[in-house]
Amino acid sequence: MMRWDQQVRYAAVSDIGFRRRNNQDSCAVRMCNDPDTWRDHGHLLMVADGMGGHAVGELASKIAADTVCHSFFKIRNTDVRTALKQSLETANAAINERGSLNRDFARMGTTCTALALCPQGAVIAHVGDSRLYRIRGERIDQLTADHSVQWELMRQGRLRPDEVFLHESRHVITRSLGPEPVVQVDVEGPYAVLPGDVYVICSDGLTGHVQDAEIGIIARELPPQEACRMLVNLANLRGGSDNVTVVIGRVASSAGSGSDDETAPPAPGIGLGWIITMWVIALLFAGGVICILFEHFVQGACLLWGSLLAAAGAFAVWLERRSRSRSAGEEGIETTVWRPYRTASAKSSVAFLNHLATLEGELARAASEERWAIDWPAQQAAHALARGSLEAKNYPKALSELAKVIDILMAGLLQYRKQVQRQSKWGKPATPTPSPIPKTSPSPGPSAPMPSSEDRPEERTP
Repeated sequence: MMRWDQQVRYAAVSDIGFRRRNNQDSCAVRMCNDPDTWRDHGHLLMVADGMGGHAVGELASKIAADTVCHSFFKIRNTDVRTALKQSLETANAAINERGSLNRDFARMGTTCTALALCPQGAVIAHVGDSRLYRIRGERIDQLTADHSVQWELMRQGRLRPDEVFLHESRHVITRSLGPEPVVQVDVEGPYAVLPGDVYVICSDGLTGHVQDAEIGIIARELPPQEACRMLVNLANLRGGSDNVTVVIGRVASSAGSGSDDETAPPAPGIGLGWIITMWVIALLFAGGVICILFEHFVQGACLLWGSLLAAAGAFAVWLERRSRSRSAGEEGIETTVWRPYRTASAKSSVAFLNHLATLEGELARAASEERWAIDWPAQQAAHALARGSLEAKNYPKALSELAKVIDILMAGLLQYRKQVQRQSKWGKPATPTPSPIPKTSPSPGPSAPMPSSEDRPEERTP
């Protein structure tokens, strides 16, 4: 369930990446401005990743974003699940029809993952391998199953999770909008929406470079605007081999509050089911003992064996649930694949923060050597705050400051790349404009190990 007065803060960014010449991704966010519209449909957030090469994939994702948003809010007198599914089917028909009109556009397609936050909760419609994650407390869960060859092999037990990135078919998707007149749309939910929940929708340009746990840490600790920029920067720093699109929606911690402070759900205790189970086991055991005392040995033995088997079964169930929900620990960022979705720890990790500090140091050294245009005073001020926060073990503050430093350095890198591209285009040697480094300040980058792109995202509060 979700209430109208639960505010949702959101941000969206779509970046071309470092190796593509055009952006084939599209995204859309439509927040309801009145309670009647929200009651009938809910807020809508979506990401589409086009395929087909150059303008073809770009056109397909644009049609999907426009059509899904228009169709979803146009459909009346039906439930949100049906309306969301029909809107993706309408987009599929529109893309397929457009592709049939031009031989150059034949077989064009796009992924599409859409989230509706409505009175019933979170409803998801999904085709392709763009993912939707939910961060709740210290855990990140993937709520969509990739429609790809490697994911199907994992689902069938023919491929282990640790073999995914070694498999040659990991980028081959089995389902998308557009290539066929009819498409199968997966609809998930409605899932309960709790205060503090964070939803991340992204294209595979992000998930190909950033681990689930890293996505969870960044989206959990940073406001949506900063989180989007940090995730895109991290994907680009690790190669930027594809377009990167991220949409983040954060449900306010309390109704009518715009605060980003997350109220984690209460720690799980002993539920009613476990209390009943323990009482049943105890009664079986006591009954068995009483029967034996009154010399009803057969009945007593059966009751005792029954109590022991019940206790063993309950213990096995407890172990299975504990292994699934237990955090990976302060240093752990491994992903667990199950059912066939994925879950990982979203708890701040010292190892991850040190990794970001190392990236920041390498970027700063490169900026100094290659004379990027950097706002050095701002960079060094944020760097000092990050170092102090790490030493004080204030990990959320350290992450926020590291994100600021990396964003400042990445802005200089992007400007440098554009200047080099312009000069290469006109056949001139790359001679970037020097940026002076303050002589009174220490050189950029950490002097010792720290302790154990252009598109700016939009953030609004409806």
